Amino acid sequence: MTLFTYIQNLDVSFTKKLCVVDRPGKLRAISKILAHSGDSWYWGIGLLCIWLWGNSSWKEWALLLLSSIIVTATIVLILKFTIRRKRPSGTWGKIYRQTDPHSFPSGHAARAGVLIGITYWIGPDWIKMIMLVYSPLMAIARISMGVHYLSDVIAGFLLGMLISPAIIVLSANLDWIKYLPF
Repeated sequence: MTLFTYIQNLDVSFTKKLCVVDRPGKLRAISKILAHSGDSWYWGIGLLCIWLWGNSSWKEWALLLLSSIIVTATIVLILKFTIRRKRPSGTWGKIYRQTDPHSFPSGHAARAGVLIGITYWIGPDWIKMIMLVYSPLMAIARISMGVHYLSDVIAGFLLGMLISPAIIVLSANLDWIKYLPF
């Protein structure tokens, strides 16, 4: 057995242990909510609301998070369609399985990583505390619901964490927000 095969087997084994999709109960219900809460359209709507009704600093923050989500999604899609790793077999998450059959890296976990990373650098302390709990749980819920392997989530989360400082530096250096018409 090669080292790669050994690591793959460990990945599948840990993923099966973390998967609760076939076990009815509170843990599955919470995992389902957390797994869906990372959907980009929820975040888009939430950030749009912050932008519409927030003050100028909240608008700036919402715009930075939204652009971070878009950049992260683009990078993740390029990687997914390059690597083409199939999702774990299962029935939950049909919409994900149909629209995005590839699992590596996890887009939700990358989004969780970039959100906690951006929030860490420029967010208020109360949001930092929320994101420290929420982001990892949302990412792990993707494994719990059977739509990702453990390695998909780890890679996605790390990718998001690595992207966030680059986005902060770019946004600070380009000062692009002052040129927007709103």
